[in-house]
Order: sequence, then structure tokens, then C-alpha cells
Amino acid sequence: MINLPEIGYTPSDEDRASLEAWFAEYDEVSARRDVERMTDMAAFPINLVSDDSNGDGRTAQWDRARLLEGMGHAMSEAGEGELSVESVRTPVFLSPSIAVVFSDSTMAVDGEKRQLRYVDILVRQQGKWAYQTMIQPGWGDVMG
Repeated sequence: MINLPEIGYTPSDEDRASLEAWFAEYDEVSARRDVERMTDMAAFPINLVSDDSNGDGRTAQWDRARLLEGMGHAMSEAGEGELSVESVRTPVFLSPSIAVVFSDSTMAVDGEKRQLRYVDILVRQQGKWAYQTMIQPGWGDVMG
């Protein structure tokens, strides 16, 4: 007989607070365009899911060097002006160490706003959260 895991995990206050703190740091380093630190906050290999300009779904697995290159490209696509992101996040904890986070965000560069909707899957390893899967439309052409 297969021993199935419990389902319906209810996160603790510490679970929620630690994930919120992780996103607060990520938002701060993103606003600074600190691509090195953003990359350091991932668990490798990282999974990416997107679609391309033909409307085809795309997937990839990247190592640290490829993510660093991809993040650098994404940050340069955002433009050179002041960057701010406001997000409403809905985390779904599958366990104390796995969270799926749905985000609705408004990104502004020098006042020009863009709406974003994406999903991240984060894992907690040795007490620290890291993003392991990024799901966002529109990046398939640059995923390689």
C-alpha cells in the first residue's frame, strides 16, 4: 500500500511571515536591478514555463549562468528608468517547504505602467526560501 502524504496543509504564522520576508527582499533587490542577488535567490536547476510569440507553450531548465543572463536581459528590457513593482500575492502552501504563489503586479518604469500576472513555485531548503519554478507568459522567445 502507498503511504500518501497529508493534504490540506495549513501554514503557520512563521510560514507566512518567512515567505513575505523573502518576497520583500526580492522586491527590493529587483527595484535595484541587482541581478546577481536575484539569481542567488533561486534553487537550481530552475524551471521556466512561458509562451512564445507564436502562442506555443515553452519550457526550459536553466543553470545559474543562464538565469543570470536571462535576468540581465529582462532587466534591460524594462528600461533604464526608476523601477517599481507593486504586487498582490496569493500564496498556497502545499507543505511547510513548498509554496505556489500567484502574483498580480503593476510594474512601473519612469511612470509607465505594465500589468503582470505570474506564478512562482518556491521551496524552503535549510530554512531559506528560493524560487524554483517561474511561470509567466511572453518570455518564450528569449528562453532559448
